[in-house]
Amino acid sequence: MVESGALDRVETGPRGRPRLVDPAVLHGPRLDRMWRFLRLDFTGIAFATLFFCWSLTPSLLPRDWLFQGLIGGINGAIGYTVGASIGWVVRRFLLRRRSWWPPPEPWATALKAIVVLVCVLASIVMLAYSAAWQRELAALMGAEGTTTTGYIRTGGLSILVVAAIISVWRLLRELVRWIAGRLIRRWRLTIPTATTVGILIVTVLFFLLVDGVFKRGVYSATNAAFSLQNSSTRNGAEQPLDPAKSGSPESYAPWDTLGYEGRNFVSRGLSADELTATNGVPAKNPIRVYAGLDTAEDADERMDIVIDELERTGAFDREILAIIPTTGTGWVNPTAAQAIELVHNGDTALVASQYSFLPSWISFLADRDKAEEAGKMLIDRVHERWLREPEATRPKLIVYGESLGTQAGEGAFSTLADIRQTVDGVLWVGPPNGNRLWGELVRNRDAGSTEIEPVYGGGLVVRFADNTTDMTENADQWSSPRILYIQFPSDPVVWWSPDLAFTRPDWLREPPGQDRSPSMKWFPFVTFWQVSADLTNAAGVPDGHGHNYGTLVLDGWIAVVQPEGWTAADTERVRSTLESVAGTEGPEK
Repeated sequence: MVESGALDRVETGPRGRPRLVDPAVLHGPRLDRMWRFLRLDFTGIAFATLFFCWSLTPSLLPRDWLFQGLIGGINGAIGYTVGASIGWVVRRFLLRRRSWWPPPEPWATALKAIVVLVCVLASIVMLAYSAAWQRELAALMGAEGTTTTGYIRTGGLSILVVAAIISVWRLLRELVRWIAGRLIRRWRLTIPTATTVGILIVTVLFFLLVDGVFKRGVYSATNAAFSLQNSSTRNGAEQPLDPAKSGSPESYAPWDTLGYEGRNFVSRGLSADELTATNGVPAKNPIRVYAGLDTAEDADERMDIVIDELERTGAFDREILAIIPTTGTGWVNPTAAQAIELVHNGDTALVASQYSFLPSWISFLADRDKAEEAGKMLIDRVHERWLREPEATRPKLIVYGESLGTQAGEGAFSTLADIRQTVDGVLWVGPPNGNRLWGELVRNRDAGSTEIEPVYGGGLVVRFADNTTDMTENADQWSSPRILYIQFPSDPVVWWSPDLAFTRPDWLREPPGQDRSPSMKWFPFVTFWQVSADLTNAAGVPDGHGHNYGTLVLDGWIAVVQPEGWTAADTERVRSTLESVAGTEGPEK
């Protein structure tokens, strides 16, 4: 962020030593110094307004005034930096020594007043348009929209955020000047050298603070906070007495070691009697195997217990053995788990393991490799034990993953051929944009197909879907084992990438999908922060949008596993049961 008043003068001080001179900052009265700290660059104001207005354009998900105010403030600060830098270059190299610059004070004052007035009016107009766009997005997703008057609060919050960011920058700049002044007085360095050293010192200190103290402190604090949550138990979650569940009295994985999400996972699900009543035929008690972080000292020991639990419960005698690499906290989508058990009438074994205390979005930013390592270890160990069973009688081995769980699952495989040689099918839901295998498939998609609805290899092995039709169309041309990715056009988890800051992606060049606003455009920096903000509320939208996949996982499971004799009526019967218990388990934590 470059502004007028940079270090540009030196004079001889006491004992003939050079010293920095910036009268308004270093030697003027305290009021002058305060004004110098508060005053703004008017080119920066113009660009800040432009970036703020860009940020008000639609993103993937509807946002309330608070979210929009934060993202508008960040983008406004970026715009101010760009504008102030451009203004400094123009004044320094293009307008310097021009007879007509700077203009007379009355003209300069009038010009500044016009800039401020235009910026204020443009912001108000864009806030009104933005409120309408937000209502359009909300209607598209069946959510409640905002009001124009309520959305005006966005402007005030954005101003506060911009002011805070600029203030931090200026404090750092003044620190550079202070250090440079001390270096000149002490070591008689030249201004350029002293300034460069000051910048290096402040930069190093800043990044040490952020990357070292702040980042590690926040990571440790969040880890401690979520580890406390991990030791708690959701209301209504009780220790299972069924020996087919981990955490039961017979289990090698004690109830109090499974963690918050593990205890929730093994305590839920329909019993054999409930499945029988729903499906009309005698059912088995479903098997649910789980190991928490506290179940064993290290990952190898946890996997040993997982295998012991699978053997103890008779998991290798079931029709389906589903490996579920989890999200950061060890969460397993309860709708997906119940869908699997309903489709196969309890003749199933689900196995999962926790590898972190942290929610997916923190794990995604701080320790993505850990997810891949944990997923690979789980899949490899279960697959190794599964191979020891007779080929004619061993269960179908299926991998299911959602969100960060898809990245954990992909970690076990290098190619599509590797997947098909290892398991009998894969269902991955809401994959993060950074997934290695997903990214390779999308980049190498068939010519003419879009990034938002890619087709790879004619859909012979792997398919991408955002609705049931995508899964059932030309099903006879989809070979087994099947691999399916389910992803919504409005899911920020799927489309967020650091590249959004500088590059317009294909999905924003293409026609929008079923639930993305056609008014959404790409802007440098702005779109990145908009989609970043969408991540924080990715699952807080109605089913079928954003990162909330609802019962579409049921259709995906049926498409991948292809249960014998299954009908559309069976699908709707199971869906009705899933919807009747939806919301009782809560969202991912």
